[in-house]
Amino acid sequence: MSTVLSVKKRETGHRSTLTQLRKGGAIPAVIYGYKLDSTPISISAKEFVKSIQRNGQNSVFSLELEGQKVNAVVSEIQQCSLKDEVNHVDFLAINMAEELEADVPIKLMGQSVGVSEGGILMQPNLELKVKVKPAELPESIDVDISTLKIGESLTVKDIRDHIPVEVIDEDDYILVTIIAPASVEEETIDGVEEQE
Repeated sequence: MSTVLSVKKRETGHRSTLTQLRKGGAIPAVIYGYKLDSTPISISAKEFVKSIQRNGQNSVFSLELEGQKVNAVVSEIQQCSLKDEVNHVDFLAINMAEELEADVPIKLMGQSVGVSEGGILMQPNLELKVKVKPAELPESIDVDISTLKIGESLTVKDIRDHIPVEVIDEDDYILVTIIAPASVEEETIDGVEEQE
């Protein structure tokens, strides 16, 4: 399901114009891609933030631009680190019939056996690159970690057959590892042995 957003063409140029736009409750943006030249636009900040909260960043947006509907996905969001506000958005116009590549967040499900036993959970990669039709793009990929013990890892190979979309990342791409905590006793014993 796509989210409809009204957008307006905007003039490019001075920084003061962009500041004025933001003060007026709009976000400067650009749309480019399928059957479209790069076009500077502006969108309502309130509408955009509400739709991201409701449908997630990976949803397909139906942008109404001067009477024309354009299907697009968010390519990049630039945020102000001080105010936690969206400064600029890049939209990629897409063909709904063609597959696209996208990075989807990994959502860990369950409590790992290894963590319950004192292990430390390491998640070196937070996203998976997938290839999918825009309408089937998941908001996140759920990964069950409940059976992971200390010293075990979960890779793309372990989950590839259990998820409904094509994963582009290699089989050895590590999603989660449970490492053993460093034992204080072992370190002390090692220190004593070295002195003898």
